[in-house]
Amino acid sequence: MMSSTTTSAKTPGGLRVGIQKVGSFMSGMVMPNIPALIAWGLFTALFIADGWLPNEQLASVGGPMIHYLLPLLIAYTGGFMIHDKRGGVVGAIATVGAIAGSDLLIAVQNADLPADNQIGQIHMFIGAMIMGPLAAWIMKKLDGLWDGRIKAGFEMLVNMFSAGIFGFLAAIFSFYVLAPVVNWIMAVLGEAVGWLVNHSLLPLTSIIIEPAKVFFLNNAINHGVLTPLGTAEVAEHGKSILFLLEANPGVGLGVLLAFTFFGTGAAKGSAPGAAIIHFFGGIHEVYFPYVLMKPALIIAVILGGMSGVATNQLFGDGLVGPASPGSIIAVLGMTFRTDYLGVILSVVISAAVTFVIAAIILRASRKKDLEKEDQFSAAVAKTQAAKGKQSAFLANLADAPAAATKTIQKVVFACDAGMGSSAMGASVLRKKFKDAGLTGLDVTNKSIANLDGTADLVVTQQQLTDRARQNEPSAMHVSVDAFMNAPEYDEIVELLRRQQSGEEPAAAPEPAAQAEPAAEPAPASGDVLRPEYVRIHAGSVTRDDALREAAGILQQAGAVTGDYFEAMKAREETVSTFMGNGLAIPHGTDAAKDAVLGSALSVVRYDGGVDWGDGDTATFVVGIAGKGGAHLEILSSVAVQFGDDDAVAKLTAAATPEELYALLADGIN
Repeated sequence: MMSSTTTSAKTPGGLRVGIQKVGSFMSGMVMPNIPALIAWGLFTALFIADGWLPNEQLASVGGPMIHYLLPLLIAYTGGFMIHDKRGGVVGAIATVGAIAGSDLLIAVQNADLPADNQIGQIHMFIGAMIMGPLAAWIMKKLDGLWDGRIKAGFEMLVNMFSAGIFGFLAAIFSFYVLAPVVNWIMAVLGEAVGWLVNHSLLPLTSIIIEPAKVFFLNNAINHGVLTPLGTAEVAEHGKSILFLLEANPGVGLGVLLAFTFFGTGAAKGSAPGAAIIHFFGGIHEVYFPYVLMKPALIIAVILGGMSGVATNQLFGDGLVGPASPGSIIAVLGMTFRTDYLGVILSVVISAAVTFVIAAIILRASRKKDLEKEDQFSAAVAKTQAAKGKQSAFLANLADAPAAATKTIQKVVFACDAGMGSSAMGASVLRKKFKDAGLTGLDVTNKSIANLDGTADLVVTQQQLTDRARQNEPSAMHVSVDAFMNAPEYDEIVELLRRQQSGEEPAAAPEPAAQAEPAAEPAPASGDVLRPEYVRIHAGSVTRDDALREAAGILQQAGAVTGDYFEAMKAREETVSTFMGNGLAIPHGTDAAKDAVLGSALSVVRYDGGVDWGDGDTATFVVGIAGKGGAHLEILSSVAVQFGDDDAVAKLTAAATPEELYALLADGIN
């Protein structure tokens, strides 16, 4: 959903943001490996002695998977997130030390215990979450010490041995230091959960978990505590109730059904569709705005969650693996073979309890809500802010884009430097406006520092929106993720179409001001983009290597100095230059203008793809150096080409750099 504001957004509390970041990072390590957890859960559900198809030989596969494979996969993923494949490898090596150290400690402890009271294996999930990213981070810092200082021809030798030696040392560290710490943590957490279970107090965990879900603090609890403990329980007992504490979809279903029957306005109209997405799709976040809109509903979700946990505890239910996403399909798919009745009842009861309490709360305030302005859009925006990023599921909850409070004539696409992503975004918007028949609009691009308070609508990348609001407090602000194909563009077009057709309240538009002319005439494509600036590589490289190659081409073109590579890296550290449709347009920050001598574009196609971070893969890397706007017309043409899927397919199919250049040049001219 698109939202407008005239005041600066309140910065979320530091503690909450910190927990969100930790939880998000944990989720990033665990979520890609959920398929492995599901596979292990299937081995457990089917082949253990109490499973559907008891098979001692196949059941033996589960042990190595949970004890070695899964922690090492998590460690590799965490390391990869910090320092690419190199970080993943050293993270996995280091985690092996923690696994072996833990096993040795337990063997020593069990030597003094009777057979019926011996401690089971501790699986190094938490150890992997700590050691994987930590080892990768240290390796990244070490690599930085000798970056650029290795003699040509010795790079591979140094890289291989440095990673091997450091991995060796990290494994020793985790064997002697990390393993005892993790064993102690797991023992304390296990005893705490055991105490709650033995005293029938496990439902009390809903007091923490349900509000945490609404404020997006659940990842740290779910992936940091419940998944490791639940996995250990499954290894010992074949199932775990802990996997049901957070995943039960009945709570959200109860909230959404209450709004369906007793809600008002947009919330009532959107609740049925949200209920389907939540219950069957497992996207719990769609019900969070409804709770935030009416904070008293926290009581309903807590009591609903407690009733579900109490039911599962009464029936002794459990899942054989984590249910992710938390849909009814995933929950039933992971249910232990004898526990379907209890699990289904827990979902029904939690939904019923939540529905009844939520209905009472909604009916008590229904008259007041009908008299008030509809607050649902504000609640969605509040949820977006709590989550820290946009959500397509939340965006679709509103009936229509927010109405502009004044006539929109001047649209500014702003970025950090004002010469790369903003220019391409502005080009995409101009084309969409033209195709929609919208007139009287001035679409320009600027750096955020140059916003002067005259814009009616400002479009920025998510990470930059708060800065843009400070410079343009009276403008309507829209945040986007991917510049080439952001769904918000269509919402902007629809809002302006309504405004110009009179469907939205608006003052009579005045003639739009003309865009300021470029500081120097737009050149022919050959002056900025030449055949020798275009390359194709069959394989893949790291993002830094792609930046280095782009900077090298621009330096050979005489457009930048040798400092431009570091300026490109600095830009990526603050705001990604990934645009969508496989395109990244790296360029320096606004502070790096002294390193720019002229205008040039480099184009490199990596057929193996480049991991650009945050799950984005770039196939085309267009390096930018701009002096006085000479590159903007060509960059705009490139934006139009990459906004067309057919054009992107032709560029991807080009067999030679010459053919690729010809296609680009045709699009430019």
